[in-house]
Amino acid sequence: MNVSRIQVDLALLLFFGTVRCMGAAEQANPARDYHITPVPFNRVQVADGFWTPRLDTNRTVTIPYAFEQCEKTDRISNFEKAAGRPEGKHEGACFNDSDVYKIMEGAAYSLQVHPDPDRRRYLDRLIGVIGAAQWEDGYLFTFYSVPERQPDKLWTNIAWVHEQYCAGHLYEAAVAHYEVTGDETFLKIARRNADLICRIFHPAGRTDPPGHQEIEIGLCRLYRATGDEKYLQQAKFFLDQRGRLGRRGPDGRGGLYGTYGQDHIPVVEQTKAVGHSVRAAYQYTGMADVAALTGNMDYIRAIDTIWNDVVATKLYLTGGIGAAGGHEGFGGPYELPNMTAYCETCASIANVLWNHRMFLMRGDAKYIDVLERTMYNAALSGVSLEGNRFFYPNVLESIGQHQRSPWFGCACCPSNVARFIPSVPGFAYASKEDDVYVNLFLGSEVTIPTPQNKVRLIQETRFPWEGRVKIRVEPENAGDFAVHIRIPGWARNRPVPSDLYSFIDEAPGEASLAVNGESVPLQMDRGYARLQRNWTRGDTIQLDLPMPVRRIVSHDRVTSNADKVALQRGPLVYCLEGPDNGGKVLDLVLPDHAELSPRFQPELLGGVVTLHGEAGTAKRTLDGRIVPDAKRPCVAIPYYAWAHRGLSQMTVWPARVPQGARPKPADTLTYLSKTTASFVHVSLDAVKDQNVPVDSADSSNLQLDFWPHSGTTEWVQFEWDQARALSRVKVYWFDDTDRGACRVPKSWRILFQGADGRFQPVKNRGPYETEKDGFNQVELDPVMTTAIKIEIELQEKWSAGVLEVVIE
Repeated sequence: MNVSRIQVDLALLLFFGTVRCMGAAEQANPARDYHITPVPFNRVQVADGFWTPRLDTNRTVTIPYAFEQCEKTDRISNFEKAAGRPEGKHEGACFNDSDVYKIMEGAAYSLQVHPDPDRRRYLDRLIGVIGAAQWEDGYLFTFYSVPERQPDKLWTNIAWVHEQYCAGHLYEAAVAHYEVTGDETFLKIARRNADLICRIFHPAGRTDPPGHQEIEIGLCRLYRATGDEKYLQQAKFFLDQRGRLGRRGPDGRGGLYGTYGQDHIPVVEQTKAVGHSVRAAYQYTGMADVAALTGNMDYIRAIDTIWNDVVATKLYLTGGIGAAGGHEGFGGPYELPNMTAYCETCASIANVLWNHRMFLMRGDAKYIDVLERTMYNAALSGVSLEGNRFFYPNVLESIGQHQRSPWFGCACCPSNVARFIPSVPGFAYASKEDDVYVNLFLGSEVTIPTPQNKVRLIQETRFPWEGRVKIRVEPENAGDFAVHIRIPGWARNRPVPSDLYSFIDEAPGEASLAVNGESVPLQMDRGYARLQRNWTRGDTIQLDLPMPVRRIVSHDRVTSNADKVALQRGPLVYCLEGPDNGGKVLDLVLPDHAELSPRFQPELLGGVVTLHGEAGTAKRTLDGRIVPDAKRPCVAIPYYAWAHRGLSQMTVWPARVPQGARPKPADTLTYLSKTTASFVHVSLDAVKDQNVPVDSADSSNLQLDFWPHSGTTEWVQFEWDQARALSRVKVYWFDDTDRGACRVPKSWRILFQGADGRFQPVKNRGPYETEKDGFNQVELDPVMTTAIKIEIELQEKWSAGVLEVVIE
């Protein structure tokens, strides 16, 4: 036998240890796991005015619609081609397999709650095709299987091609299908693939980590389902390899993928949330799973520290994460822009998964507070009420350029929604030894097994519109145990578990509890009211959560929210949207003393509580001051429900004082002109909105640019109904170097319209400059004209843009 082969076999034996293989029918019972046991979603029977319609819509609309889109976009035919029927080239992105797996996971969940023979047959057919597409050694990835198998390309670009990311979603879908149906077919496909990966990636083989984390979560699910220890060890191996390979800089940072892929330093040394937010949150979720299953305290310390960093400096009020669109990820501390917020729907879902794991590990309600905030706001915003339109980023401010899309070329978000919504009931309840936890408030019934009992809970509520929750406790045997009822942070004058956001005043009331009609004191334990007593059948708990309209302000270092305020009622963050406010909301000023009254409107947006009050408006004067203007009624709606009534303005953070608003522009020559352009990308009105940018890369107030044009001559024209005397023009160029395709122009000039209607160059008294990060001013020989044109010559390989124009 070859000596090197013996060394590899020995390394594998030492790496994986002695592994006992189990058949899929044997459900594993890990020797170690989370301290708290979640109640699976399929044990929770939901009968809730808020969540039941969403669960039904996901089952009847989102999942079949997503499968239909996968068929239309050849995601499913890629598997059919890989299986040899029919022939053809691969269509779409390299990682499109993952979308099919995620939707299959959601479909499996839906079968558990609503058995559907047609859906079961559809899944069985898909599983048959996927099995036929799998290579003999277990490899399964259509991008390198179509139009023919390409063995020389396997694992050659794991940084960006995402074989392992797709595999992780394969494992999750397969385990879900097995748990629901008991059929091992899909699970065996997943295990063959996982076994192959274990044979390839190990200390004596390939040691580079996956480019996009997710397989770690899937491997842990495979371990729990099968008891095969090597899957858990493989998950840990992938995590431990991050930050250990590649070139390092003088600061000790580097890795193969840098901070973008959380590969800059080993995971146990990481203390800040950096890089791509979905990759990051999947990593932290995987670390929590591995820590729970192995007891690795270094992992726990790392994700504790990172969690504090996110919640203290990088969490949007909606629960979204990821401030920067350029790398779809985290910005710096307190960098939380609103109009350019990324807050990817996938990142919100990953944030929910991560916080649920943190709760299972720590038993602290603060993690469920973040989960609830994210779930009701940032995550729910990602899908329309109809279930067939989706947001990829979820901004917190819009001038009317945002709307949900029917699908995406990169459709990670719609497919993630399909599996996330049916899993929501699984976050509601948990147990630890003989005690039970109530985390979320939704009309439901559940039976929770404990070592000494079975505890049935029946919950009735109109949450999130009303704060009263009634819970009937029905233990199989009367006994002494504790029921832990979460008292949300927003009901304890703490919107988030940090000082990133705070209420500007104290709540007018406090949460209260009654057992069998008698008031009981709140004995708080890590955010839970602990009700320890001898429980018998028929005992009742009544929780009353105050639900006043609350005003929230940001930490002073969140400069994007300076002089602004947000509204929250219960778990819901509110926004102001154009259709309810005369089309415009960005110039509104909502003073602290303005009263706001809630009103339930059953006919609006599926039935919502709206907030009604009076706001002022702000206007800019000719001398540059921002002053109060007229007053008008204002209405706020839940943030998740915006963008269902056409394109319009929207803001989560209206102004508290005029200086915080986007004021109505002053009646300058630029603003009063009729403005046209040779080509418009993003916004033509941006050039005369009178919002001075921070620098040339500042797109927070939008810009006019000419992308994708390059090397062309473009123009912007300003016309007036009567001749005007002009002597000065100032232009602020847009330049998004390092993140986009716009650069300052090659050259520019100004032309004026003569009496004969033809344009001719002005007589400029200085050069036409193209400097960044400031106005480029040109003095003119005074001219009387009804129109001027700014003619812009683009660089050969670059586009250009304009942030602001001033004409005097």
